[in-house]
Amino acid sequence: MKLSILDQAPVVAGQSPGDALRSSALLAQAGERFGYSRFWLAEHHGLGGLACSTPEVMLGMIGAVTSRIRLGAGAILLPYYKPYKVAETFRLLAALFPGRIDLGVARSPGGPAEISMALSDNYLERALRMPDDFAALVRYLNDEKPGTQAPEQEDSIQAKRGSAQALDASSTGPAPWVLGTSVKSARLAAAFGTGYAYGYFMNRENAAEAIAAYRDAFDRSRGERPCVVLAVSAVCADTQERAEEIARGVKAWRLLAGQGRGEAGIPGPDEAARLLGPDDSASTDESGLEHAMIVGEPSRVRDRLSELRETFGADELMIVSYAHDFADRLRSYELIMQACGD
Repeated sequence: MKLSILDQAPVVAGQSPGDALRSSALLAQAGERFGYSRFWLAEHHGLGGLACSTPEVMLGMIGAVTSRIRLGAGAILLPYYKPYKVAETFRLLAALFPGRIDLGVARSPGGPAEISMALSDNYLERALRMPDDFAALVRYLNDEKPGTQAPEQEDSIQAKRGSAQALDASSTGPAPWVLGTSVKSARLAAAFGTGYAYGYFMNRENAAEAIAAYRDAFDRSRGERPCVVLAVSAVCADTQERAEEIARGVKAWRLLAGQGRGEAGIPGPDEAARLLGPDDSASTDESGLEHAMIVGEPSRVRDRLSELRETFGADELMIVSYAHDFADRLRSYELIMQACGD
């Protein structure tokens, strides 16, 4: 199966956000060695324990220390920005690293309300205008300049769609993607013929409906065919016992985040045991609709990932893997590729 990496730049207990960002670069290099197809960085703001607020800055640095793996934002939170500026930034990255840059966008706030207000006085209004802004973004990615549309067309989403041609896979420009967990985001991707990445690790409930809506509505005049990436959380280790030990640290971190203490970072085994209790098990953390996580030794993880790929017909699986120890995190990605990769 085709595999990629989604990195949220998690902070580890005892380390700084800068350490987390430097680890992201090391992870991208390792992902390239292991054979992963893409490395995407997420954007978060004021969200304790997640260090990357500006993926575009990190991508410039990571592009300079890698040579083949596709790099992208997963995602730029478009309601905070003017589409033309986002297009300029990613066209510049594409010029530096031709044929390697993806631009994923989403409407999520990516942080608490007070941070959203600090970033944009009209976030909610801009979120509602996401289809218009995405239409403009796609035009600018295709090198159309502001003012080239008639005034009446600027206010018409249907007219905007008429000029939006998604870049194909062979293009050297930035390839646009829509990321989300809803039918609304799926239909936006379908309308512009772009790829669609569904955040299964964030919300399992809407996956089947959203992906079906994307495929049903996909506009083949703007894209060759639908392409679905399913983003999944997984922890893999050489043994089931070790995988569960690593995952307990991740589960404890989520507990801290729920208490507003996520900035403390992913705790080590001793602290995780103290927070969760000695009898807690991380092996079956798939009962809730959010934060589903596959935990196990390689064959178990392979079987579960294969099942998800078949269930949703995913073209690609994008793996989110956390660990307190960076060596464990690298090993998780290495084992997953060895067990599942093309």
